[in-house]
Amino acid sequence: MLVKNWMSKEIITVDADDSMQNAIYILQEQNIKMLPVMENEKIVGIITDRDLKKASPSDATTLDIHELLFLISKIKVRDLMREPVYLARPNDTVEEVAALLLEEKISGLPVLDENDRLVGIITRSDIFRVLISLSGLGKKGIQFAIRIKDMPGPIKEVRELVHEYGGRIASILSSFDNAPEGYLNIYFRIYQIDRQKLPSLLDRIREKGTLLYMVDHRKNKRAIYES
Repeated sequence: MLVKNWMSKEIITVDADDSMQNAIYILQEQNIKMLPVMENEKIVGIITDRDLKKASPSDATTLDIHELLFLISKIKVRDLMREPVYLARPNDTVEEVAALLLEEKISGLPVLDENDRLVGIITRSDIFRVLISLSGLGKKGIQFAIRIKDMPGPIKEVRELVHEYGGRIASILSSFDNAPEGYLNIYFRIYQIDRQKLPSLLDRIREKGTLLYMVDHRKNKRAIYES
């Protein structure tokens, strides 16, 4: 999953010499959380809604509204922006971006091409879209998790069981996290399954490993079998 396939290409920026007041207006008007700061067509910083809130006068100030407006009209974006700028490249993986966002506790990254031109923005919201896509949640249906031995065969056998019962598979994800050594957890999302056949299917799946849980999003039902 590459950044270039998930980044937002409609880029809204602010100039380093723009006022704090204008930056606040853009964020509110566009309903976004961050703005790349540009100077001479080059990115020189990032400013976020958090930066602007920190710089805004306290409610306890004795200044009147006109004085406040005058004050924030004089503060420049360059005085508040963050630098250096963490950035992504179009061919970075989404996982790399997610790790950086988590590590640095930031909400998004500008995406620069090989010539350091700003070509996009990737944010936490985009990462969430990737997660939803990978998990197949858009198909709703049923998700179940099974713990199996880390060896060839069981995943293919579970897939064949789902097809035998007339179901289709939207996604298959696997992880060694929270699994004993020598085992892994597999997460299937299936749809177009006859609910009357579901108990029988789950019994057959139990023959392949330890069934952890089942969530039926269409029926809003869930069962936890193993913690």
